[in-house]
Amino acid sequence: MPDSLLPEPQADYGILRNYVGGEWRESSGTLRDVVNPATGSVIARVPDSTPAEVDEAVAIAREAFEEWRHVSVVKRTRPFFALKGLLEENRESLARTLVQEMGKTIGDARTEIVRAIEEIEAACAIPTMTRGYHQENIGPSLDLKVTYVPRGVFFMVPSFNFPAMVPLEYLPYAVASGCTYINKPSSRVPITQVRIMELMDECGFPPGVINLVHGGAAVVNALMENPGTEGFSFVGSTPVGAELYARAAALGKRGQAATGAKNHFVVMPDADLDRVVDAAISSFFGAGGQRCLAGSVLVPVGKAYEPLRDRFVESASAMKLGYGLDETVDLGPVVTHRDRDRIRGMIDRAVDEGAVPLLDGRAPKVADWPDGAFIGPTVLDGVTPEMEVAQEEVFGPVAAIIPVDDLNDAYSLIERSRYGHSAMIFTRSGSTAREFESRVEVGNIGINVGVPATQSWATLGGRKESGYGDLRGRGESYLFFTDRKIVAERWD
Repeated sequence: MPDSLLPEPQADYGILRNYVGGEWRESSGTLRDVVNPATGSVIARVPDSTPAEVDEAVAIAREAFEEWRHVSVVKRTRPFFALKGLLEENRESLARTLVQEMGKTIGDARTEIVRAIEEIEAACAIPTMTRGYHQENIGPSLDLKVTYVPRGVFFMVPSFNFPAMVPLEYLPYAVASGCTYINKPSSRVPITQVRIMELMDECGFPPGVINLVHGGAAVVNALMENPGTEGFSFVGSTPVGAELYARAAALGKRGQAATGAKNHFVVMPDADLDRVVDAAISSFFGAGGQRCLAGSVLVPVGKAYEPLRDRFVESASAMKLGYGLDETVDLGPVVTHRDRDRIRGMIDRAVDEGAVPLLDGRAPKVADWPDGAFIGPTVLDGVTPEMEVAQEEVFGPVAAIIPVDDLNDAYSLIERSRYGHSAMIFTRSGSTAREFESRVEVGNIGINVGVPATQSWATLGGRKESGYGDLRGRGESYLFFTDRKIVAERWD
């Protein structure tokens, strides 16, 4: 790779520190390696914070809350305007850092930083969202007033796949609503979040309002068990999210968890195949297939099967693998070598069960980066609904094809899934699209859209085992971080 495409200098972020009470603090916990998945080289070391360090972070956040909650909502949003400007100034550098620790292409990373900035913009509307209302004369000399009051200290357990965007789908809404916050980055991808926290440190937030504590499951458990926290936000796998949600409920805390997915990409015979193939390549293989909105099961209906199958495989075969900092690369590595091996194992089992690999990405040759965690685009035909690869989330660049005779068969396929995150349909028929929208029981629907991502001021849906909690992230999350206070008042 030309030197101009490499980080400058070759990445070495050293030992990462916690950010607590407005200070960067070294942890005495054990260290883990953070590995660039394209090169196989260690680019940082991240600590597992100790229980005492977690307790101190909660205590400081709790103390900061007592003052922050009384700051006017307008003043609470002002530091985020400064943060928006700093993110824009540093977005290329942040994107390059993101590529190095997570593996996605530089184009995907740039888009993620833009979406993260949009989250900040949306959160700046909190003064309008939380304004409440005042109704006069609901009875004789009786008025009603409803306000939104912040609850306290919340913590975040974000996913690895969007280390810039996902934390900012929650943190700014909580803080602008008057809560204080502790972010616990994924140990696989902590660097981008550290860099964003460095920018937050310049924006004028009072000490203790925003904090970052590194670690794994033990740190999450300590945050959950600490009586000083009010609740958590989580993005990740269904087993972990479901367990955390149940524990929060048992402790009387609030919980919200965006969890797994198995998204069906339905193609009708009347669809525009050029449009379908372009959208399918992005949906199934964008971000390495490591996103909750990714297509997972390709469902051609009737005569769409053979022409779609052939053109999809042809386009996927042309994708270039490599280090995502190379502008010509279409697909980077998956996030870790362990994840690569897990995905290989799922492909192996699918083939053992009878699936036919029309395109096999288990052992790609990436000459410049032999130590990378690469999985090539994989297309499996002959998949049946009972197979693991048709039922479980792969979270990798793997497409399972299940052709069906008609749309009712497609509905049955989607309905039998234990997940209810997303479903997409491609058709020229408005009536077919409207029927699909009405009948499919998922939280996010794409009509001639391969990745039905919402805007930052909206939210993501998720039904069945794809989400826990009735209040989700983004635009409606201020309801999660606040309580309604209702006052009836009479003055004679």
